[in-house]
Amino acid sequence: MAQKVIYLIGSLKNQKIPVIGNQLRELGFEVFDDWFSPGPEADSFWREYEKTRGSTHQQALNNYAGQHIYAFDKYHIDRADIGILIMPAGKSGHLELGYIIGRGKPGFILFEEE
Repeated sequence: MAQKVIYLIGSLKNQKIPVIGNQLRELGFEVFDDWFSPGPEADSFWREYEKTRGSTHQQALNNYAGQHIYAFDKYHIDRADIGILIMPAGKSGHLELGYIIGRGKPGFILFEEE
């Protein structure tokens, strides 16, 4: 039987993402959390870079970096069997979870605190 693939969803600032990913890997799942690797300031740096270029938000999303990041995430979300949203998370995380559920795949939310 093939390993189930879990797409971990969360914030780049949440240092628990790779820890939770490792715990799930120890249980025998393939876990995709590689999106975490650019670090906690990646979104802010990208936004500032695009502002410096003079890009509007729409232009930034249509530029190579925006399109590459979108395609990277979507590819791995589409191949996942399960999505887990690790709270706290922002709007994009909630959208990713909604997309996973909308495709008929199970989605879960992990709250470590209320």
